Amino acid sequence: MTTRATRTPRRRTVVALAVILSILAAFIVRLVDIQIVRADEHVTQSLEFISKGTPIYGDRGSIVDANGNVLAESVAVYDWNVDPKVMNLIDTDEKKPPTITWADAAQRIAEITGLDAETLRTGVEAAHAANPESQWFEIKKGLTAEQHIQLKELKAEGVPYLHFEERETRVYPNGAVAGNVVGFLDGTGTAQAGIEKMDDRCLAPTNGEESYRTGKDGVIIPGSETKTDAVDGGTVQLTINADLQWYMQQMIAEEAQAQGAQGGTVTVVEVKTGKIRAAAEWPTMDPNDLNAASQDGTLVSKLFSYPFEPGSTFKAVTAAAVMENGGVTMTSPTVSASSREKFDNGAVINDAFVHPTYQYTLAGALIDSSNVALSKFGTMVSPDVRYDYLQRFGVGESTIGFPSEANGLLHPTSDWDNQSLYTTTFGQYFTVTAPQLAGAYQAIANGGEKIGLSLIESCTAADGTVVTPDAPASEQIIQPQTAADLTRMLENVAVQGGNAERIQVPGYRVTSKTGTAQIEDGNGGYKQGVYYTSMVGFAPVDDPQYVVVVTLDQPTRITSSAATASAFQKAMTQTMKTYRVMPSSTPMDALLPKFE
Repeated sequence: MTTRATRTPRRRTVVALAVILSILAAFIVRLVDIQIVRADEHVTQSLEFISKGTPIYGDRGSIVDANGNVLAESVAVYDWNVDPKVMNLIDTDEKKPPTITWADAAQRIAEITGLDAETLRTGVEAAHAANPESQWFEIKKGLTAEQHIQLKELKAEGVPYLHFEERETRVYPNGAVAGNVVGFLDGTGTAQAGIEKMDDRCLAPTNGEESYRTGKDGVIIPGSETKTDAVDGGTVQLTINADLQWYMQQMIAEEAQAQGAQGGTVTVVEVKTGKIRAAAEWPTMDPNDLNAASQDGTLVSKLFSYPFEPGSTFKAVTAAAVMENGGVTMTSPTVSASSREKFDNGAVINDAFVHPTYQYTLAGALIDSSNVALSKFGTMVSPDVRYDYLQRFGVGESTIGFPSEANGLLHPTSDWDNQSLYTTTFGQYFTVTAPQLAGAYQAIANGGEKIGLSLIESCTAADGTVVTPDAPASEQIIQPQTAADLTRMLENVAVQGGNAERIQVPGYRVTSKTGTAQIEDGNGGYKQGVYYTSMVGFAPVDDPQYVVVVTLDQPTRITSSAATASAFQKAMTQTMKTYRVMPSSTPMDALLPKFE
């Protein structure tokens, strides 16, 4: 028999259990409602509170030379500032004097940053006096990691009103060395010129992101955090040799100024590969000092962007055309040429020097650089044939797709008039850039096989993956024997020409050809008495390794292409030394006759 005393606790237990089961059932029903019945609605509501979070920035990749020397890299720098309002509150608190007074702190900050302590102190105090609520005064931007650490230690010692912002900046450790090639970024970090722009795809990082969900009260929902790591940019390795580049920049700056020129360039190309080993110019830019470069007009590389009439350097191309299509050899037939002649169509052609009528061989026409003789040899083949050879040697096409690179200008033969019918035989009425000129002679030096120029060796991604560009196109544009004959004639130019003594490179057999180009005046004519001079050649003749091109813009001490002789000799000599090229081991063939 159950007594009232025992029934009461049991009833309470049943009631409590029923309440618990009811609450649990309510929770279950609510859970089913949230996760199943109204799941879509709740997901939609929750998405309204997703925060995009903060981006995670990757580092831009570095640019290095052929030997791994850093030419451009991204580093963290720090911008430090003072909170004048907090500084004043702490410095004037009589009840709790500061551990370090503002006067002492200003002195310490100045010692770390290289600023004047008095100027810093009075500046902050003046900012507070002008606006007591002001909480920002710039100390200095772009501080190094070492300075940053020292200021953080000072802050921890008892200077809480110091603050900083970290940012990435682009630095160029070698300054102006290859600055014209490397290029630069603008203030937003966007590539503007040079390799920075040309290979931005490799260099640019992929930014990541940290994101999370919050409730209506802004509290982060546990487990909602997501993180996508940033991927740093890759490292671009160039074909440039920084040491050779430095020498060439110093040398051409000295030579150009000695000749009273407005500028100069040196291009060095490896014969067997087409790789550009130096692309130096003066004046040039230092990417660390863009303001100066902007004022000097050196933000864009003139070496790649300035097309000029190549003049006599392209007489070798005319020679190739007539040797392969006009039955002409190095020594026969010959042409009669005086220093000034009027042709049947009314065109008048002059040589650069006065001389009697000579019976020129093709070799002699190149050695003496006779415009009249080349005009006669050149017109032994049709204009279309010569046009084809100019195209084969790269006129009118960019070399590497460098930003702002000029293609040069090649007029169709239908535009050639009575005068240009002849002037195109000796490098006028079309234009090239220095790299195009180097590419043309690379083909001659390489047995007639033209290999596209290159400036980028590889891109190494952040994970170590190395990507190399497609191999440059190659084409046999002239016969190997033609190239050999041209090489022999160009060596005779170096030995028998007017610059022979000034361009000798002891131990090496060298080829050379000069060019003196008139400069357009902007009104359809040419400037009087000023020229764009050039010299091109390769060495050693018995095993060609490197092509060197030197140009001078409007030299005034010597106005002819002889102005480039000293720079060419120095450039070729240094190139042989840099790459430890073996001296010539075979003697030169017999000298070619200039006249019949």
